Amino acid sequence: MSRVCQITGARPATGNRISHSNRKTKRRFFPNLMKRRFFVPEAGKWITLKISASGIKTIDKKGLTPCLREAYSKGLLPKKVVHDLKKIILN
Repeated sequence: MSRVCQITGARPATGNRISHSNRKTKRRFFPNLMKRRFFVPEAGKWITLKISASGIKTIDKKGLTPCLREAYSKGLLPKKVVHDLKKIILN
């Protein structure tokens, strides 16, 4: 299961873990991902997305349908969501 936000496209970042003695070893910074269900009123369906906290804020600000269209144009949405909401996303 990939750790990628389906709205913003946030991926794990890499960096260094720095110890008390200042030794540096590689580590990964993971996005704050959650599974959330959203109701799409235009389709009358529920969809489940794996999104980050910033993705939830983006949906609150812009609305669900514009965010889905933008994520579709970036190629971030799973095939199941695209298939269910094709008419709404492509308009």
